[in-house]
Amino acid sequence: MPDKITENTNHIAYQISRLSMLEALSFLAREFPGQAIFSTSFSIEDQLIAHQILSNNIPIPIFTLDTGRLFAETYSVWGSTNEKYGTKIKACYPDRSLLEGYVNEKGPNAFYESVDNRKQCCYIRKVEPLKRALAGNAVWITGLRAEHSADRKNLRTIEWDEANKIIKYNPLLWWATEQVRNYIDDNNIPYNILHDKGFVSIGCAPCTRAIKPGEDFRAGRWWWEEAGKKECGLHTPSPEGEF
Repeated sequence: MPDKITENTNHIAYQISRLSMLEALSFLAREFPGQAIFSTSFSIEDQLIAHQILSNNIPIPIFTLDTGRLFAETYSVWGSTNEKYGTKIKACYPDRSLLEGYVNEKGPNAFYESVDNRKQCCYIRKVEPLKRALAGNAVWITGLRAEHSADRKNLRTIEWDEANKIIKYNPLLWWATEQVRNYIDDNNIPYNILHDKGFVSIGCAPCTRAIKPGEDFRAGRWWWEEAGKKECGLHTPSPEGEF
């Protein structure tokens, strides 16, 4: 990684190290006017961050990736969030030609047939739209938490995302699930009711199921694949870019 990127990322990490989440979000909005952006999947983590941004009128745009295969409950919390905060969260969609080509060639549920097909579907529906949404921005705010998977325990609150050439801020990285749920309840924040039915990590409907007692946090995602590193590619680790 170029020294200047390392220097800039370390500088931001130092600047927010003693700030609360609200103070850090406000700082990033000032430091990078019009270039700090938040992506939401309407998870409980993302709803907490959205509440901080929207209830305090922090000028950080919010967008979501609408894959076209989301749960009805996800669309419901999207609508209730817009209504509660008087906002309109922007939708980013897959490239039409890429998606039509994939579905016409392989079928609508080809992701069940092989890992390669599944990764291609994730790329078309999530990764490529994300790259377009992040283009031109300097800071990407996420709801990643260390409890989500073993790989995410190696992340940093502020890190460089080499794949998207952007600084990533993970304000909830070291929050426990109980802390997040308590914050949601205490502040009457809209959330996806699937979280009350055993769904922990919620993605596309065909690729997500509730987890069983004792199962890993990510067990409900792409459950037909072998256990291990199951990611869609949105948050690919970049070891030399972590701080």
